[in-house]
Amino acid sequence: MNRTTRWASIDAYIAAAPPDRRALLEELRATIRAAAPDAEETISYGMPAFAQNGTLVYFAALKNHIGFYPTSSGIAAFQEELAAYEGTKGAIRFPLDCPLPLDLIQRIVRFRVEENRRQAADKTRTSQIRSPGQGS
Repeated sequence: MNRTTRWASIDAYIAAAPPDRRALLEELRATIRAAAPDAEETISYGMPAFAQNGTLVYFAALKNHIGFYPTSSGIAAFQEELAAYEGTKGAIRFPLDCPLPLDLIQRIVRFRVEENRRQAADKTRTSQIRSPGQGS
């Protein structure tokens, strides 16, 4: 799929995907949604993304695989379990001819939800320390 196309929604992105990838994309989307029910669906960098206190994960339909992008921390935390898949520091390539590892994807997404929640709480705490309350 063309990364320069501006998709209006994840629905539009999936509808434009080759037919043999649509079911995988829907399955991946549902798995992410189940792990992060409060996350907002969006398109970022031309790919479907889920955000909650910042971006959690991205995914994409590519020529020979489904790309899953849980940031480098999401990959590092599950490095051993992801060893069976090709990838980079920030990306995992799921082959089209194999079932998606849905349980692993859910655990990675939950990890990212918690990581973003902690980072947001830390930012709030830091900003409260830097700006004293009113009435002092």
